[in-house]
Amino acid sequence: MFSSPWYHWLALGGGSGLSPVLPGTMGTIAVIPLYLLLVLLVHSLWVYTAVLLCMMAVGPWLCGQTAKDLRQGAAGKRALDPPAIVWDEWVGLLLTLYWFPFGWWTLLAGFLLFRFFDMLKPWPISWLDRHVHGGTGIMLDDMAAALPAWLILLGMRGMGWL
Repeated sequence: MFSSPWYHWLALGGGSGLSPVLPGTMGTIAVIPLYLLLVLLVHSLWVYTAVLLCMMAVGPWLCGQTAKDLRQGAAGKRALDPPAIVWDEWVGLLLTLYWFPFGWWTLLAGFLLFRFFDMLKPWPISWLDRHVHGGTGIMLDDMAAALPAWLILLGMRGMGWL
């Protein structure tokens, strides 16, 4: 029986963050069905925006509380941003793909760009990762990684590559 609070399931991306290999990447892959639902079935920028804003609003609490619970449950482990928490990756990919019309190449490019900036963490993303803690810090570095990914996608679209 699942004994963790319901919000752990969300923060862990429905369990995708528990992958022993590249949990952040697996978590990012796990949000693709939600993205496809929003852009292909619902097909409304207003709904996409509302879902994204709600996810961003609950993210600091959701990630912060789950991180706190995981630290208490793992004697001595002090990870501020446990790799299993992937809600921030969910928000990051949805933010990266925000406002772009659906296309498989756009999805692939957005995924790769977001993962690149999230994993590499160039400045100022690395500064945010080191200096902003708790749920806000967990969310903020991924949202910051989405920004250059989004800007590059915008440039790629403007040059006719997408």
